Parts: sequence; C-alpha cells; structure tokens
Amino acid sequence: MRRVVLLFAGGLLLAIASAAQTRLVATDIANHPFAADFPSAGRLKLHVRSGDIQIIGSDQDRITVELSGERAQDARNLKVRMDRREGFADLRICGGPRNGITITIGIPKNTDLYARIPFGEVQVENVVGNKDIELHAGDLTVSVGNSSDYAHVDASVISGEVDGDPFGESRGGLFRSFRKEGSGPYRLHAHVGAGQLTLR
Repeated sequence: MRRVVLLFAGGLLLAIASAAQTRLVATDIANHPFAADFPSAGRLKLHVRSGDIQIIGSDQDRITVELSGERAQDARNLKVRMDRREGFADLRICGGPRNGITITIGIPKNTDLYARIPFGEVQVENVVGNKDIELHAGDLTVSVGNSSDYAHVDASVISGEVDGDPFGESRGGLFRSFRKEGSGPYRLHAHVGAGQLTLR
C-alpha cells in the first residue's frame, strides 16, 4: 500500500492508495474546498451529517464539497472522507457546527445516486440517473426532470406531506405514499420520516 500525505495551508488532504481503491480524507473545507475526479455515469453513495445540504449535478467529471454560511469558518473539524474505485465512490461528511452552514456537494449530473441524511433541509438538483434518497426528518426536495424518464417511482412519508406534481400526486397525513411504473431507464426512491417530500 502506498501512502501520500499532502499538507495545505490550514488544511489537510490525506490520500491512501492501493491497486483497487483510493481513500481521500480532507478537513478545513471552508478554506480548501474538496475536489476529486469521478467519472460520469458512475455510482455514488452518500452519508452526510444533518443540516442544510445541496446536491447539485454538473457537466464536470468530479465530486466537489464546498461550505458557505455564517458559521462556515467555524467548521474546521468538518471532515470529508471519500473511498473511490473504478466507477464507484462512497462519500461521507461528518462534524462541524450544527447550524449556520450550507454543505454543497457537486457531482456529475449523470450519476446513480444513493443518499442518506439524518435531519435537515435537503435539495437535489440536476441529477440524471437512478436516485435512492432518504431523510429521517425535515424537508427533501428532488428535481426529477421528465416524469417519463422513470421505470419505477416510489415516494413516501411516515408523517407529513408528499407532493409529486410531475406524477400528478399530492398527499398529506400519516403513512402517505405513491408508486408509479413507466418505461423510462431510471428508478426513483424518495422517503422522509417526518416532514415534507417534494418532487418537482
């Protein structure tokens, strides 16, 4: 195994590489935004701490993490860890102050996305591909694009409201959900334990 340590002013990026997998660990993201190459049409698994989270698809073949907000400079102990191998990445974000920061995660727009986030306000925009996203409590908004792009859709809340205007659905209360089947290439699973789920 080969170990490479790169030190930046005020920040740390540790890369541990092997023949099959590379692990990147980074801190002080406010002053040194995280960026790593990742191919389009790959599979990405995200586990992100609670908070204000934005997941944004772009035309760039890389994953980025940036911080903003009034307490971004207090988030020096926020840590990003990414395990990457061919066509797959596992990205985990933890630490930092509970409030006052927004975490923006940029990914290739053509990505199969799996995301789990405990609590907060989460937005997923411009991501084309399979999407499997769950939030324990809070507000989850997912831009779905064209409703005909999906072979299967299931959306649910335990307590709250699920709005799926592109699919002609809107339901509120306890244990609300809907399913749709189609002929498109993608699958969508979205779930909120308690709160608001919006597909638009």
